[in-house]
Amino acid sequence: MKKVIKDVVCRSWLKNPTKNLVEKDGKTFYFCSPRCKSKFEKDPDKYINLKG
Repeated sequence: MKKVIKDVVCRSWLKNPTKNLVEKDGKTFYFCSPRCKSKFEKDPDKYINLKG
């Protein structure tokens, strides 16, 4: 069974890991687009702590 990944910025579900990723505090975050990756890099704590 494949793990479904959630983009923490736009909250979309990703079926597969993408090349848009950031490593932070030993965890890998994947993003649907370079735009979401860029938003995360500017303020990662804003997105890491979101619920839902």
